[in-house]
Amino acid sequence: MSTSAAPALSVLDLVPVRTGQTSAQAVAASLGVATAADAAGYRRYWFAEHHNMPAVASTTPPVLIAAAAARTARIRVGSGGMMLPNHSPLVVAEQFAALEALAPGRIDLGIGRAPGSDPVITQLLRQSGTTSDVERFPDHVADILSLVSADGATLRFTSGRDYAVRATPAATGTPDVWLLGSSDYSARLAASMGLPYVFANHFSGEGLERALDLYRTGFQPSEMLAAPRTFLTVNVVAAPTAEEAEARSLPNQRMMARLRSNMPLVPLETVEESLARADDFDAMTRSIMTSGRAKWFVGTGADVASDLVAFAAKHEVDEVMISPIAGAYENEPMDAAPGRVQTIELIAAALAPAMAAA
Repeated sequence: MSTSAAPALSVLDLVPVRTGQTSAQAVAASLGVATAADAAGYRRYWFAEHHNMPAVASTTPPVLIAAAAARTARIRVGSGGMMLPNHSPLVVAEQFAALEALAPGRIDLGIGRAPGSDPVITQLLRQSGTTSDVERFPDHVADILSLVSADGATLRFTSGRDYAVRATPAATGTPDVWLLGSSDYSARLAASMGLPYVFANHFSGEGLERALDLYRTGFQPSEMLAAPRTFLTVNVVAAPTAEEAEARSLPNQRMMARLRSNMPLVPLETVEESLARADDFDAMTRSIMTSGRAKWFVGTGADVASDLVAFAAKHEVDEVMISPIAGAYENEPMDAAPGRVQTIELIAAALAPAMAAA
C-alpha cells in the first residue's frame, strides 16, 4: 500500500459507556486512548459534547480536555465541539483561554450550532446556567474570536464609554478555532468568516460533497486563515482480522440504529450482547444498521489505512479525524478500551512513514 499521500490522522472521542461500566471507568478508558494516540503520532484529540445519553460520557469537553492535556505531551487536544447554544460565549472563551495557558500551542476550540441534546435537556441547560441565543450564533462566534485574542474585545456603552473585556488577563497564545457542522449553513458561515471547517461525516455523511464545495468556493480569506482548511470525520474499527473488526463494530451499529429509530437508549452493548440480541430488531431497524455500516471503515489495520488514504484523496483533505468505535468484549477491563486502542495503533502502524512526516 502506498502511503505517499496519506493524510494526517486525528481522533474524535464521545467517551462511550458500556454495559456495567461506571462514568469514572469510561473516562479512564478514554484517557488511555488519548495517551495511545499521542504516542502513535496522531495530530489532535477532540472530545464531543452530548448530554443525558446512557452510552456517552462526554458531557463537559473542557474538563476532559484538561485531563487529556495533562496526560499527553505532543498531541493537540480540543472540543469536537462546544455546542454554543448551551453556553455563554464569555464562559467558553474563558475556559479555552485557560486551557491554552495550561497547554500552550496545543488547544483547539471546535464550535457547533446544534444543542447536542434533546429538547428537555436543552431547556434544563437554559434554566440552570448561562446559554446563548442560537439565532445569534455568528455574532457569538465572532465574540469568542475577539475575547480569546491577546487584545480582547471592547464594549461600547450607550454613553459612549468603552469597556475592555479579555478571556484571560495576559494571553500569549490563542486556541485554534474551528467551525463544525453537517449542513449548508455551517459550511457557508465558516467560509464567510474565513474559519477552518470540519464536516461531521461520522454522524450521517449526507451532504458531504455539497458542504465542501460551498465552503471552498465561498471562502473569504481572514486574518486567521488565508485559504480554506478542512478535514472530515469518519467512524472506524480496525482489528487483526476483518471478522474481529466486524464483531467490534456491532455495538455501535446497534446504538446508532436505536438512536435513529427513536428506540430507548441503553449503555453500549458488549460484543457478546450484540451478537446474542441480533434477532431483536425488526427489518427497518436492521436496514438502518446496514445503511450506517456502509459508510464506516471496518477491517484490518492495513485495509482501513488504505481506505482512509483513498477517502482523503477523493475529498482533497490532508487530515482525517477517526472516531474509533470498536466495542468491547465482556472479559476486557472496564477502565481500559483495548479495541479502540488497537484501532488507533493498527492504523498508525500501517501509515507509520507518512504519519512520521506529517
